[in-house]
Amino acid sequence: MTTIDMQADSELKGRHRAMWAFGDYPKIVDEIVNPLGPEIVTLAGVGADDTVLDVAAGTGSAAIPAAQLGATVTASDLTPELLAAGRAAAGSLELEWVEADAEHLPFDDESFDVVLSTIGVMFAPHHQMAADELARVCRADGTIALSSWTPEGFIGQLFVTMKPFAPAPPSGAQPAPLWGAPAHLEELFGDHVEILRQERRMLPVTRFSSAASFRDYFRENYGPTIAVYRSLGEETARIESLDAALEALAEEHAVTTLPFTMGWEYLVSVMRRK
Repeated sequence: MTTIDMQADSELKGRHRAMWAFGDYPKIVDEIVNPLGPEIVTLAGVGADDTVLDVAAGTGSAAIPAAQLGATVTASDLTPELLAAGRAAAGSLELEWVEADAEHLPFDDESFDVVLSTIGVMFAPHHQMAADELARVCRADGTIALSSWTPEGFIGQLFVTMKPFAPAPPSGAQPAPLWGAPAHLEELFGDHVEILRQERRMLPVTRFSSAASFRDYFRENYGPTIAVYRSLGEETARIESLDAALEALAEEHAVTTLPFTMGWEYLVSVMRRK
């Protein structure tokens, strides 16, 4: 990487770090997506004797339940505000919290028995670099287990919906929901792994009373959505168009309206490191 590339990468990661500190992502974890953490820990078969790394751990929705099983756990994330929320949630539970870039993990080769990520590493902008790091730090015969939003599912389509309103992505950055496409994962990890399990699942979401309440909640709490709205400044017409587009998307993905229930599709992938 040239000096210019390194500077551009540092600036990009700085924007990512700040974006995930916008709003209140810990609230979203607590109220909506927290069940995905214990689920991936179970699917990975984490045990008390394992050394575990949770990459892009956020507030530790996977790291904390792994530690509760007695595993030796390290939770890493780019955003210190999320790590601070995780430390607070963990209380006296013993695990290590490390500020780290998923594309440049500060750990030795084959350091961990299990490497996890729950809707986290998928947001690293350079997918191959992140996948290579997951494989590098996992020991031979160890487990890599991931949960990722699918391109076709609700969160994948949320990013499609926001794209026309957002600034152009940086050169080389790839769409996060590609991690939820089995073929993309197979390309990323190649001969480094044996895929043991790939399964699409649906997260039932009952947090919202209506499509409009979803829109307002994400506008206030979800970093990527907040960033798009901020980029629009005072462009009232475009803000209103984005409001309408997000409400329509939520209505499209409603399973029932009374009560208002949505289904958010994600892919679970469990791999054995060769």
